Amino acid sequence: MLPVISSLVWCGMLLGLLLYWVVDTNTTHYSWMGSNDQIAFISDIGASKLKPLFIAGSAVTTVFLDLAFAAERWLRHNGRLVPNTTVKEKVLAIISIVFAVIGTAGLILLSIFDTHHHHKAHDIFLLLFIAGYLLSAVFICWEYYDLGIYNRQHRILRISFWIKTTFVIVEFVLAIVFVGTNWSNNDNVAAVFEWIIAFIFTFYILSFVVDLLPAIRTKPVTARFTKAHEMESANRSQDGGSNDYNRDDYNRYAFQ
Repeated sequence: MLPVISSLVWCGMLLGLLLYWVVDTNTTHYSWMGSNDQIAFISDIGASKLKPLFIAGSAVTTVFLDLAFAAERWLRHNGRLVPNTTVKEKVLAIISIVFAVIGTAGLILLSIFDTHHHHKAHDIFLLLFIAGYLLSAVFICWEYYDLGIYNRQHRILRISFWIKTTFVIVEFVLAIVFVGTNWSNNDNVAAVFEWIIAFIFTFYILSFVVDLLPAIRTKPVTARFTKAHEMESANRSQDGGSNDYNRDDYNRYAFQ
Protein backbone atom coordinates (compact mmCIF):
# COMPACT_ATOMS: atom_id res chain seq x y z
CA MET A 1 0.00 0.00 0.00
CA LEU A 2 2.86 2.40 0.73
CA PRO A 3 4.07 2.76 -2.88
CA VAL A 4 0.47 2.88 -4.13
CA ILE A 5 -0.34 5.80 -1.81
CA SER A 6 2.91 7.52 -2.76
CA SER A 7 2.31 7.16 -6.50
CA LEU A 8 -1.33 8.29 -6.29
CA VAL A 9 -0.41 11.38 -4.29
CA TRP A 10 2.44 12.23 -6.68
CA CYS A 11 0.39 11.74 -9.84
CA GLY A 12 -2.59 13.52 -8.30
CA MET A 13 -0.44 16.48 -7.34
CA LEU A 14 1.04 16.74 -10.83
CA LEU A 15 -2.37 16.54 -12.47
CA GLY A 16 -3.74 19.08 -10.00
CA LEU A 17 -0.98 21.56 -10.79
CA LEU A 18 -1.21 21.01 -14.54
CA LEU A 19 -5.01 21.20 -14.75
CA TYR A 20 -5.07 24.28 -12.55
CA TRP A 21 -2.62 26.05 -14.86
CA VAL A 22 -4.39 24.95 -18.06
CA VAL A 23 -8.04 25.18 -17.00
CA ASP A 24 -8.27 27.65 -14.13
CA THR A 25 -5.61 30.14 -15.20
CA ASN A 26 -5.90 29.52 -18.95
CA THR A 27 -2.12 28.90 -19.20
CA THR A 28 -1.27 32.18 -17.54
CA HIS A 29 2.24 33.61 -17.85
CA TYR A 30 3.57 34.05 -14.33
CA SER A 31 5.71 37.10 -13.65
CA TRP A 32 8.64 34.90 -12.59
CA MET A 33 8.64 33.00 -15.89
CA GLY A 34 10.98 33.96 -18.72
CA SER A 35 9.64 36.45 -21.23
CA ASN A 36 9.56 33.82 -24.00
CA ASP A 37 8.27 30.98 -21.84
CA GLN A 38 4.95 29.57 -23.00
CA ILE A 39 4.96 26.36 -20.96
CA ALA A 40 5.16 26.57 -17.20
CA PHE A 41 7.58 24.42 -15.25
CA ILE A 42 6.14 22.40 -12.40
CA SER A 43 7.95 24.73 -10.04
CA ASP A 44 6.41 27.80 -11.68
CA ILE A 45 2.93 26.56 -10.85
CA GLY A 46 4.14 25.32 -7.48
CA ALA A 47 5.28 28.85 -6.65
CA SER A 48 1.78 30.22 -7.21
CA LYS A 49 -1.13 30.01 -4.79
CA LEU A 50 -0.95 26.22 -5.13
CA LYS A 51 2.32 26.19 -3.20
CA PRO A 52 0.68 24.45 -0.19
CA LEU A 53 -0.42 21.63 -2.52
CA PHE A 54 3.08 21.40 -3.95
CA ILE A 55 4.68 21.17 -0.51
CA ALA A 56 2.13 18.72 0.90
CA GLY A 57 2.18 16.51 -2.20
CA SER A 58 5.97 16.41 -2.32
CA ALA A 59 6.26 15.62 1.38
CA VAL A 60 3.63 12.87 1.43
CA THR A 61 4.97 11.29 -1.77
CA THR A 62 8.56 11.05 -0.61
CA VAL A 63 7.79 10.09 3.00
CA PHE A 64 5.61 7.18 1.90
CA LEU A 65 8.19 6.17 -0.71
CA ASP A 66 10.92 6.15 1.93
CA LEU A 67 8.64 4.10 4.17
CA ALA A 68 8.33 1.63 1.29
CA PHE A 69 12.14 1.46 1.16
CA ALA A 70 12.25 0.80 4.90
CA ALA A 71 9.47 -1.78 4.66
CA GLU A 72 11.30 -3.62 1.90
CA ARG A 73 14.46 -3.74 4.03
CA TRP A 74 12.55 -4.92 7.12
CA LEU A 75 10.59 -7.58 5.23
CA ARG A 76 13.75 -8.87 3.58
CA HIS A 77 15.50 -8.99 6.95
CA ASN A 78 12.62 -10.92 8.51
CA GLY A 79 12.28 -13.50 5.76
CA ARG A 80 9.08 -12.09 4.29
CA LEU A 81 11.00 -11.37 1.09
CA VAL A 82 13.99 -13.20 -0.39
CA PRO A 83 16.70 -12.37 2.18
CA ASN A 84 20.08 -10.90 1.38
CA THR A 85 22.81 -13.52 1.24
CA THR A 86 25.86 -11.25 1.40
CA VAL A 87 27.00 -8.23 3.37
CA LYS A 88 27.47 -6.44 0.05
CA GLU A 89 23.75 -6.70 -0.72
CA LYS A 90 22.86 -5.25 2.67
CA VAL A 91 25.30 -2.38 2.21
CA LEU A 92 23.84 -1.63 -1.23
CA ALA A 93 20.34 -1.59 0.27
CA ILE A 94 21.38 0.84 3.00
CA ILE A 95 23.15 3.13 0.52
CA SER A 96 20.05 3.19 -1.67
CA ILE A 97 17.96 4.26 1.33
CA VAL A 98 20.46 7.01 2.20
CA PHE A 99 20.28 8.44 -1.31
CA ALA A 100 16.49 8.17 -1.25
CA VAL A 101 16.44 10.26 1.94
CA ILE A 102 18.70 12.80 0.21
CA GLY A 103 16.27 12.88 -2.71
CA THR A 104 13.41 13.32 -0.27
CA ALA A 105 15.11 16.28 1.36
CA GLY A 106 15.76 17.77 -2.07
CA LEU A 107 12.13 17.55 -3.19
CA ILE A 108 10.64 18.88 0.04
CA LEU A 109 13.13 21.74 0.19
CA LEU A 110 12.66 22.71 -3.46
CA SER A 111 8.90 22.89 -2.89
CA ILE A 112 9.45 25.16 0.11
CA PHE A 113 12.14 27.33 -1.47
CA ASP A 114 10.13 28.13 -4.57
CA THR A 115 11.58 29.25 -7.87
CA HIS A 116 10.01 32.71 -7.54
CA HIS A 117 11.61 33.80 -4.27
CA HIS A 118 14.62 31.46 -4.00
CA HIS A 119 15.59 30.62 -7.56
CA LYS A 120 19.21 29.58 -6.96
CA ALA A 121 18.43 27.49 -3.87
CA HIS A 122 15.50 25.95 -5.72
CA ASP A 123 17.75 24.78 -8.56
CA ILE A 124 20.24 23.27 -6.09
CA PHE A 125 17.50 21.31 -4.34
CA LEU A 126 16.11 20.20 -7.71
CA LEU A 127 19.51 18.74 -8.58
CA LEU A 128 19.62 17.09 -5.15
CA PHE A 129 16.21 15.51 -5.73
CA ILE A 130 17.02 14.13 -9.18
CA ALA A 131 20.52 12.93 -8.28
CA GLY A 132 19.37 11.43 -4.99
CA TYR A 133 16.67 9.23 -6.45
CA LEU A 134 18.65 8.30 -9.55
CA LEU A 135 21.61 7.15 -7.45
CA SER A 136 19.23 5.37 -5.10
CA ALA A 137 17.76 3.50 -8.06
CA VAL A 138 21.25 2.58 -9.29
CA PHE A 139 22.15 0.97 -5.97
CA ILE A 140 18.80 -0.82 -5.80
CA CYS A 141 19.45 -2.24 -9.27
CA TRP A 142 22.89 -3.35 -8.12
CA GLU A 143 21.41 -5.06 -5.06
CA TYR A 144 18.72 -6.79 -7.11
CA TYR A 145 21.28 -7.91 -9.67
CA ASP A 146 23.25 -9.66 -6.95
CA LEU A 147 20.09 -11.09 -5.39
CA GLY A 148 19.08 -12.45 -8.77
CA ILE A 149 22.42 -14.20 -9.26
CA TYR A 150 22.02 -16.25 -6.08
CA ASN A 151 18.25 -16.70 -6.40
CA ARG A 152 17.65 -17.34 -10.08
CA GLN A 153 14.46 -19.27 -9.38
CA HIS A 154 12.72 -16.08 -8.26
CA ARG A 155 11.66 -14.36 -11.49
CA ILE A 156 10.23 -11.40 -9.61
CA LEU A 157 13.76 -10.26 -8.74
CA ARG A 158 14.68 -10.11 -12.42
CA ILE A 159 11.43 -8.36 -13.29
CA SER A 160 12.02 -5.70 -10.64
CA PHE A 161 15.66 -5.34 -11.70
CA TRP A 162 14.75 -4.68 -15.33
CA ILE A 163 11.93 -2.29 -14.43
CA LYS A 164 14.24 -0.19 -12.29
CA THR A 165 17.13 -0.42 -14.74
CA THR A 166 14.85 0.84 -17.50
CA PHE A 167 13.79 3.70 -15.23
CA VAL A 168 17.40 4.66 -14.52
CA ILE A 169 18.37 4.67 -18.19
CA VAL A 170 15.29 6.53 -19.41
CA GLU A 171 15.30 9.12 -16.62
CA PHE A 172 19.05 9.68 -16.96
CA VAL A 173 18.73 10.38 -20.68
CA LEU A 174 15.72 12.65 -20.13
CA ALA A 175 17.52 14.44 -17.29
CA ILE A 176 20.46 15.19 -19.60
CA VAL A 177 18.08 16.62 -22.20
CA PHE A 178 16.29 18.61 -19.50
CA VAL A 179 19.49 20.11 -18.11
CA GLY A 180 20.90 20.78 -21.57
CA THR A 181 17.81 22.59 -22.83
CA ASN A 182 17.50 24.47 -19.55
CA TRP A 183 21.07 25.74 -19.66
CA SER A 184 20.70 26.69 -23.32
CA ASN A 185 17.66 28.81 -22.38
CA ASN A 186 15.33 26.62 -24.41
CA ASP A 187 12.89 26.73 -21.53
CA ASN A 188 9.77 25.54 -23.33
CA VAL A 189 11.43 22.28 -24.34
CA ALA A 190 12.96 21.94 -20.88
CA ALA A 191 9.54 22.39 -19.28
CA VAL A 192 8.05 19.62 -21.41
CA PHE A 193 10.83 17.24 -20.43
CA GLU A 194 10.44 18.16 -16.77
CA TRP A 195 6.77 17.14 -16.87
CA ILE A 196 7.67 13.89 -18.66
CA ILE A 197 10.37 13.07 -16.09
CA ALA A 198 7.96 13.78 -13.25
CA PHE A 199 5.18 11.56 -14.61
CA ILE A 200 7.60 8.70 -15.32
CA PHE A 201 8.67 8.91 -11.68
CA THR A 202 5.14 7.70 -10.85
CA PHE A 203 5.86 4.34 -12.49
CA TYR A 204 9.15 4.02 -10.64
CA ILE A 205 7.28 4.41 -7.36
CA LEU A 206 4.76 1.78 -8.47
CA SER A 207 7.59 -0.66 -9.23
CA PHE A 208 7.96 -1.17 -5.49
CA VAL A 209 4.57 -2.85 -5.48
CA VAL A 210 6.27 -5.65 -7.41
CA ASP A 211 8.97 -5.85 -4.74
CA LEU A 212 6.59 -5.98 -1.79
CA LEU A 213 3.97 -8.26 -3.35
CA PRO A 214 5.60 -11.58 -2.33
CA ALA A 215 5.30 -10.55 1.34
CA ILE A 216 1.56 -11.25 1.13
CA ARG A 217 2.22 -14.98 0.70
CA THR A 218 4.86 -15.14 3.43
CA LYS A 219 2.83 -13.65 6.26
CA PRO A 220 2.59 -17.03 8.07
CA VAL A 221 5.84 -17.84 9.87
CA THR A 222 5.97 -21.26 8.21
CA ALA A 223 5.87 -19.70 4.74
CA ARG A 224 8.81 -17.37 5.24
CA PHE A 225 12.19 -17.63 3.55
CA THR A 226 15.05 -19.18 5.47
CA LYS A 227 17.99 -16.90 6.13
CA ALA A 228 21.53 -17.89 5.27
CA HIS A 229 22.80 -18.05 8.85
CA GLU A 230 19.79 -20.14 9.92
CA MET A 231 20.38 -22.66 7.15
CA GLU A 232 24.09 -22.73 7.95
CA SER A 233 23.36 -23.48 11.61
CA ALA A 234 20.96 -26.25 10.63
CA ASN A 235 23.52 -27.81 8.31
CA ARG A 236 26.22 -27.68 10.97
CA SER A 237 23.92 -29.31 13.50
CA GLN A 238 23.13 -32.11 11.08
CA ASP A 239 26.82 -32.60 10.33
CA GLY A 240 27.74 -32.73 14.00
CA GLY A 241 29.39 -29.32 14.06
CA SER A 242 31.12 -29.57 10.70
CA ASN A 243 32.25 -26.25 9.24
CA ASP A 244 31.60 -27.33 5.68
CA TYR A 245 28.97 -25.16 4.08
CA ASN A 246 28.10 -25.08 0.43
CA ARG A 247 26.43 -21.85 -0.60
CA ASP A 248 25.03 -23.29 -3.81
CA ASP A 249 23.34 -26.10 -1.89
CA TYR A 250 21.86 -23.51 0.44
CA ASN A 251 20.41 -21.50 -2.38
CA ARG A 252 18.91 -24.52 -4.06
CA TYR A 253 17.29 -25.64 -0.82
CA ALA A 254 16.36 -22.49 1.03
CA PHE A 255 14.36 -20.73 -1.65
CA GLN A 256 12.39 -23.51 -3.26
